[in-house]
Formats: sequence, C-alpha cells, structure tokens
Amino acid sequence: MAHDLVAGGEEHPDVARWRANRAAESQPLTSASLRALMLDCGADDCGFVAVSNPAIAGQQAWIAALLPGAQTLISFVIRMNRDTVRTSVRSVVNEEFHQTYDEVNHVARRAVRHLENMGVGAVNPAAAFPMEAQAYPAGMRVISHKPIAEAAGLGRMGLHRNVIHPRFGSFILLGTIVIDRVLDDVSAPLDYAPCLDCKLCVAACPVEAIGVDGSFNFSACYTHNYREFMGGFTDWVHEVVEAKDADDYDARVPPGESVSMWQSLSFKPGYKAAYCLSVCPAGSDVLGPYMEDKVEYRKRLLDPLLAKPEIVYVLKNSDAEDSVPKRLKTKEVKVVDYNIPSADPFSFLFGLTLTFQRRKARGLDATLALTISDHGPMPATVRVHASRVEIDFKAPAAFDASLTLDWRTLQAIFRDGVTLAEAIAEHGATLTGDIAKAQAIRDCFPVYRVD
Repeated sequence: MAHDLVAGGEEHPDVARWRANRAAESQPLTSASLRALMLDCGADDCGFVAVSNPAIAGQQAWIAALLPGAQTLISFVIRMNRDTVRTSVRSVVNEEFHQTYDEVNHVARRAVRHLENMGVGAVNPAAAFPMEAQAYPAGMRVISHKPIAEAAGLGRMGLHRNVIHPRFGSFILLGTIVIDRVLDDVSAPLDYAPCLDCKLCVAACPVEAIGVDGSFNFSACYTHNYREFMGGFTDWVHEVVEAKDADDYDARVPPGESVSMWQSLSFKPGYKAAYCLSVCPAGSDVLGPYMEDKVEYRKRLLDPLLAKPEIVYVLKNSDAEDSVPKRLKTKEVKVVDYNIPSADPFSFLFGLTLTFQRRKARGLDATLALTISDHGPMPATVRVHASRVEIDFKAPAAFDASLTLDWRTLQAIFRDGVTLAEAIAEHGATLTGDIAKAQAIRDCFPVYRVD
C-alpha cells in the first residue's frame, strides 16, 4: 500500500477518488436501469442479449475481439422519418439514411460514455461503415446487427431481409453496444412476425431481388441498390483505367453517373433503391393507411417508384437483365460487372449461392460433381432443384455430370462465361456424364465480366 501514498504519508488524490467511487461503480447494472439509460441517450427502443445466446453463436469470436470479457449485447433502434424514406427523390431518402446512421452512432457513443463513467466496460461498433476494410471481402463485418436485434425482441426479418420492428415497422436502423456485465434479465425474441406478407416489397424492387416464395437474389440487390458502394466503385475504377481517353470514358460512363459517383465519394454512398423499405406497411404505427385503403396506398407509394425513369444496373445473363425491360418500361438497363473477389475455391463456390438466378433454373433438376485438381484435389457438389441451389463441399453420392478442372478454369466458367465445351477444348477440363445438364447448371449464374 506504500506506493499509494504521496509525500507526507497522504494517499494520492486520484487513488482516494477511485476508492470513494468504487462502491457506486460496483452496484449491479439492471436491465431496467440500462433501458432507461438507452432511452435517455436517444434510443427509440432497446433489448438485451447474452453473449452466450446460441442465436448469435457465429459472432462470438468477433464480440470477444471487440471487448475481452464481453457478457451482454445492447441492441437498439433509431426511427427514420417515414415519408422522407418513401419519397421517390433519392437524394432526400439517402440523406435520411445517413442522418439516422449518424444518430445511431451518436446514441451509442453517448451511452458508452455514461457506462464508462459507471465503471462498465463497453464498446460501440459502427452502425454500418466503416468496417474492417483490410479483410475485404470475407470478413469485413465488425458485428452483425440484425440477428442480435431479432434475439433482443426488437423485430423479425421480413421478406425484404430487413428487421421489422413491431411498432415502427421497417423505418428503423440498428445499433449494438457490447458490455462486460451480466444483466439480471435479458430480452426474449418476438413471438410473431410483424411482416404482413403483402408482397409490396416484391413488387417494388426494380431488379426483383425478393421472391414471392421468400427467396432472395443477393447479387441483384447488391449490383443495383449498392452500385456506388464497394463493388460498383471498383467497377467504376476499372472503367477509368480501361478508358483510352476522355472521350472513351464519356462513352462508357454518362455524365450523370460520374457526378453521382463523385457525390457518393464526397457525401457518403447513395442507395439506388431501398424501395422495399419505402413501401412496407408493417408495424402498428405504420399500417393504418394500408389497412384503410390498400389500393390508394399502392397508388401513392408504389406506383411512383415503378414509374420513375432511372438506370437499373444488372448483371449479364441475370434474371433482371431479362425481366426489367419487359416489366418496367421507364427503366434503362445497364449491364455491369460483379465485383466481389474470391481468394479461394471455397469462398468462390459459396459465392455462387449469392449469384444464383432462380428464374433461369425453372424446371431444372441436376447435380454437378466438381473436382478442383490443384486444391487437394478438392471435391464439391452443385445441385439445382426447385429453383434453388445447394453447394456441398464433398463428392455427391449420385450426379448427372462430373467435371474435373483447375481453380483458374472454374473461375473462367462461372465468372467469365466460358462454356464447358471451351473449358474442355482449351483449358484441359474433363467432363463425364450429361454435358447439357452441366451447362444448364452453369447457365443459372450470371457472367461476372462484361466484354
């Protein structure tokens, strides 16, 4: 204890203050007091999840890296202004998203400051960006807010893959705080789904990323809605690099697209759609106008989005490339590249589940056995059935065709559009079985690169 003393035998003033505050800091933190703190800091609702909860088992390593000794997750929501999100004027909608994301981060930071003053270890990861960019593309996320929000009773995910709050509906953004305390009580998941199954999000999506059967075309959503985020930015950089001169660049990228990319780089990225949120009527505070007059609701909110003239970004050989010109006459289709790189065959094959085109798979029931010769050799199976794809990292018991090839040729087939016949004749691939079914499986995926 002698080292705690200063000249004259008196205790160091900082140590004395620490001892005086210890009793207050050691008081148990309750769920009721924590909820009051979160609401005082500006949250619109919150819930609590134990780190040990099986629903978030896949995130435990990330959480431990954020805060060693983490025990509880605080999930909270901030409301967005509904009509601001519903307008067809994209700059207004995007600003609402960005302002709300900023508010989520400010609320989390204020709460962590209070918790820190109480002696509670706490960390507030960002609501969206920035992420761990050096880990792109495999592990950029710091934390995944949606499963935590579901476990915390703040809603359930709807067809559009966004959490729907029971009161505020889809007009929320999510935040999470990690703390090193065990609470006296944690939240229970919502016992019903707020989604009304109205299918308005299905109708609103310009690229039909949301299926009426509950399926989701990740690559369609990512390619269009997130055009000015990571993948689209990379594609734009390629256009700059590959342009021979200014005239060639202008032929590749219209002036409006260049200005839009500049605006996203300068003032945060702009979403191209997010129409699925705009039209969603779920939530007790939201559903009134929809229940009173569903036809008028559709005319007021859905029809202007579908009628809006705009560029829709699609992948070559995708469902959207075929459907958008037929369904939405006011939209201009632009075929672009898909830019999520894969470092190895495992991540590449998993990525096929994100680029699968369900319409092109209609009526197809086929299994392709793969052997990647220069990785193991590594066995894998691609099966298409009932307009869905299954990827398995082992050899199948039965198959329609078997393809042996190297890693580079696998990419050439599924990324660049090289046919199986070309892969066999020019790249050394070998195939046994039904080549037509094998090619039909390949045709269920877009071409990543545009010539």
